[in-house]
Amino acid sequence: MSSIIYKIVARDIWNRALEKGTFEGAEIDLEDGFIHFSTAAQVRKTAARFFAGRDGLCLVAVDADSLGDDLKWEPASNGILFPHLYGPLPLSAVVSQDELLLGPSGAHRFPSEIPV
Repeated sequence: MSSIIYKIVARDIWNRALEKGTFEGAEIDLEDGFIHFSTAAQVRKTAARFFAGRDGLCLVAVDADSLGDDLKWEPASNGILFPHLYGPLPLSAVVSQDELLLGPSGAHRFPSEIPV
């Protein structure tokens, strides 16, 4: 598996994390007890399912290898493994952070390294 995983998060929540120096999760992460991530192959479907039509988002790329044993690969309801971080995300693990903009069709526009 690639060592880069992705988090889609509201820009205001991400900006607060940058000010604080750590990311403890969005509301759903806090409710579930872990931070939800997606692989490059999963993140487009995650955006379409949970963030359709929303702007004001960031796409945060994270080095999964730097997260150690707090990162678990667990099956979702469909049986596909997703990365879940049990603990705060250290900002030192962040590789990049970009705005996740909506295209003219209403779908999000992803960087070229995210497969279609």
